[in-house]
Amino acid sequence: MRALTGLWRWRHNPVRRRTDLAEAWVALVALLLVAVAAPVAGCLAGAAAQDSLQRSARQQQHARHLVTATVVRNLGGAMPESDPDTSATREPHSRVLASWTGPDGTAQHGPLLTDLRSPHRGDRFGLWTDPHGRITARPLDSATATTHAVLAGLGTALLTAGLVEGGRRLAVWRLVRRRYARWDQAWDRAGPDWGKAGTGS
Repeated sequence: MRALTGLWRWRHNPVRRRTDLAEAWVALVALLLVAVAAPVAGCLAGAAAQDSLQRSARQQQHARHLVTATVVRNLGGAMPESDPDTSATREPHSRVLASWTGPDGTAQHGPLLTDLRSPHRGDRFGLWTDPHGRITARPLDSATATTHAVLAGLGTALLTAGLVEGGRRLAVWRLVRRRYARWDQAWDRAGPDWGKAGTGS
């Protein structure tokens, strides 16, 4: 709004300088870019991230399998582990020696963490593995992928708006410097006689 008001105000103003009009045009162009280019860039980035993340989520869900592991023995000790897909820290995890069968039928065993409160021999729990039975992280789900894509779109829109505003400020700074330089030149032309009685008459 200020850009439009500035353009209208300087349209036929007799004291208008070229830098005043240029500054108003720069503000108008920046306003249009923030209003149009930033949302478009955010939507494009969000859509690209959504496609990539959903494809990755489908690949992970296809390649990772939930198997049932059996506790062989409790290794003692517990430690809290934060799940990156949840906002809070989950219950403390217990270290156990467990055995499980991979999706390809191979028998596996090894130490790992379980969220069983007090694990005993023979207790069962779920475990994510790759096709060969090696332990892996839980696959990315569709909702989490969408959340990350939305955040990527918002970040891109904000970054675009910030770059446009930075460009506008740089352009205005240069215009102000040019305006001051012209004032200095005008003062130099006035010379040391400026303000004396009879000067110029």
